[in-house]
Amino acid sequence: LGSLRRRRGTGEAEPPQRDRHRRGANTLFNIWIKYKSQLPEWYYNERLVKVGDSLTQIKEYKLALLHCYERYLEQLVSVNVDDFMDDVHRFKSTFFPNGLRDKNAALTFHALQARNVCIYQMVCSSDRNLQNQKSLQTCFNVLTSLRLIMQVALPQENLCWLIYNGTIHIYTICRHLMMIGQSAKVLEYLLWASICMESSIPLLSVHYLTWRATLYTAVSQCYFDCQAGIHGEIFARRGLIKIGELKQLENTCSSLQKSEAEKIFKEATLKMSVMIFKRIVYESRRKSKSSRRESKGGLKKALNLPWPRTITERLLVEMFDGAAAQFLAILEALSDSSRNVLHPHPPPPDEIEIRDVISELFFAGLEILSVLNKLLDIYIKNRENIFVITAGGKGVSGDAAVKFVKLAFSYEEWEVFDSAIEVVVNFLQAQDDPTWKRAEMELKLLTLMQPLLFPRKFEHVFSISEDNSKEDSTPQGSENMQTFKKSSLKHREPSHNFTILATTVFSYVSTSKQSAHLDKEILCGVIMCLWQKCKVELQQIQTSESDYIEYIHKYKAYQWVHILWIINEVIEKSRIADTNVMFAEITLRLTEILENVADS
Repeated sequence: LGSLRRRRGTGEAEPPQRDRHRRGANTLFNIWIKYKSQLPEWYYNERLVKVGDSLTQIKEYKLALLHCYERYLEQLVSVNVDDFMDDVHRFKSTFFPNGLRDKNAALTFHALQARNVCIYQMVCSSDRNLQNQKSLQTCFNVLTSLRLIMQVALPQENLCWLIYNGTIHIYTICRHLMMIGQSAKVLEYLLWASICMESSIPLLSVHYLTWRATLYTAVSQCYFDCQAGIHGEIFARRGLIKIGELKQLENTCSSLQKSEAEKIFKEATLKMSVMIFKRIVYESRRKSKSSRRESKGGLKKALNLPWPRTITERLLVEMFDGAAAQFLAILEALSDSSRNVLHPHPPPPDEIEIRDVISELFFAGLEILSVLNKLLDIYIKNRENIFVITAGGKGVSGDAAVKFVKLAFSYEEWEVFDSAIEVVVNFLQAQDDPTWKRAEMELKLLTLMQPLLFPRKFEHVFSISEDNSKEDSTPQGSENMQTFKKSSLKHREPSHNFTILATTVFSYVSTSKQSAHLDKEILCGVIMCLWQKCKVELQQIQTSESDYIEYIHKYKAYQWVHILWIINEVIEKSRIADTNVMFAEITLRLTEILENVADS
């Protein structure tokens, strides 16, 4: 363990994964065989599980699973552990023959739960995007197993820590699955986690309310993802009732400082209110058709009035205190899991009321950003979950501001996009943290993509340095590419803007460690945009029977081969080759061209 920790801590070059696993497995096997007969059984079992926990902390999941947790469980059952996960009675009789109050029960529960965590992490390490159907099924098996473990442990108050940890594991896996469109299937597990938090008396305290509200929010989000917004709103209102009940109880017997408790209740209430707003901001306008003419004809004029200027802004002020909460509500109301940033499209034209609401939401968000920008009140915060915002706050997080710009791009709200990106980029450029540089990169890529996706609407010149298309942006070691590259490109040539985009994204993925964190959705979208254009332009090379080099120069196809080469380099450097089958086609096409050029 010490050797593994030191190697990871100092960044020392690691041996190949198979060798590391083999050495660790051999060492552990020898230790367990040597000391099992010399140590008391209870002490040996505790050490077995504790070593597994230590290995898990340093992400050695395979060693922890095979040589710690499963070794412990094999003492209880001689067949596959998963065979017992569909029958609660058989599960209890197998793993807890002496009952749930046995002194070893807690250790067994822990080993069972940790085993599932290791299985999930091993799946992620080999298939992060869960593209393989087997990987996906394994994740659902893990969720089912975690639910069964919690079901058995739930009546035992002394095992409330296991229930709490189980909800965290379920939430983590479900959020991952929601990101790949599996919301309908994970809903039942998130509901289960929420009910468990309500059913365990020790977990009903104010101390755990923030986490309980997070689970409620995830359930509501699942409903919205499944186009069942009314159920999302109902569940959020149910959450508000539960929070209110706890608040009444807390007022009679407070266990926390009043200010601390108020902060927790405010944040939990905010989460539920945001999910309620997500639906009623639209539904209230559907029910009141008379607001359509006023909204449609007077929006531009209303922008010159003092805040709140529109029906949407008045609802924001009515439901939320402070810019942070209002901005968060706007983001959530505009968020749609079915939208892809680089596949922008306006709202459906059949519901004018909804289009009006969306425009009002964007203009409200822009107003908040503009005011806060003058006050220098955009917070330097980087949080994966933007729901973690102090209720009643006056500012918004940098992450939330970046997300707002991306949403404006997605909805083709170009006036808002152009205004908001100026504010946000000015903020990002003033920061030194690499995280913000990554965000700046992503927004710059959006500005480059804008005229390529909508060439008739945007004919302005890129504000990107010509240096991006010069020699220093060429992939290192790509000597063969010089055959297809000209020393300069004229601005009016069709490939010019695509060359700038290609060399820019290459420079991004080549700098330090930022490429590993660049938004995969944007990165893949840029690559696919470049590839589709190259595919069309190079199609004639494939059908032409004339000399490759002659044809390439005659039709200036070398520029598109140049871009194709850069795309291939980007895929390799960013390590995303396994995320899209099209990426293999890119490599094959480039190889085919180079081989034919070599034979010419």
